[in-house]
Amino acid sequence: MTFTLDEDAVRQLERAAQRLSMPKSHVVREALRVYGEELGRLSEEERQKVLDIFDDVVPSIPDRPREEVERELADVRSSRRAGGRGTTVDPCVAEIEPEPGVEPEPEPGDEPEDEPDS
Repeated sequence: MTFTLDEDAVRQLERAAQRLSMPKSHVVREALRVYGEELGRLSEEERQKVLDIFDDVVPSIPDRPREEVERELADVRSSRRAGGRGTTVDPCVAEIEPEPGVEPEPEPGDEPEDEPDS
């Protein structure tokens, strides 16, 4: 692999290699490693934003005994393993409650027959 560096970068690389008493290739590898680590870090602005959110959220966390939380988590896990609510609803058979004040439309075949005139 070949790279082209400007004169300033070459001088910095030579100075670092001389100061650290290591080959230039090693300085480049180390610089890339450090740079890669920095990429994963938050900027000061991002860090402050996350801390502000944390400060807003923490007071809303309920203060409950650990045993109560562990019991609730165990119940949730158990429910999920058991398949949820334990009931199934066939959407083709389920009855839908009409909205209050709204007359449901009659199903085909449920229409009232014309009553004969007396």
